[in-house]
Amino acid sequence: MYHHSAGTAQPVAGSAGLLTDRPADSIEYQRCGWCGTAMYHRLLCPVCQGSDLRTERSEGIGTVRHSTTVHRNTPAARNVSLVELAEGFVVRGRVMGPLIGIHSGDRVRLSTAEDPVRGEPVFQLLDESCRAWT
Repeated sequence: MYHHSAGTAQPVAGSAGLLTDRPADSIEYQRCGWCGTAMYHRLLCPVCQGSDLRTERSEGIGTVRHSTTVHRNTPAARNVSLVELAEGFVVRGRVMGPLIGIHSGDRVRLSTAEDPVRGEPVFQLLDESCRAWT
């Protein structure tokens, strides 16, 4: 997978090396041609083991399923979250915002930013202005 910035494609760490024309605010995933299961970066379908996987584009809207704060291998604490996208697949990424303010069930949208170290998607909270920080 590649990250696009200002019309140029740059390889993302851990990418398969396939050049795609993905907009910076969308994320590519796969859907099984046999059973319809949506998945992120797989070689075979985890449900039926089918290999007929077609690439589709997600709008990047989802819900935080799990979020944790990691303190190792980094100078500062960072957020690691599992986000379930509306299309039905789960992706690991980072949610921008105060670490204490990210919770399961929060709605998020894919950001144009990308984690420079891990090459994982970065999300931003959709309802951040509605929450009272304590």
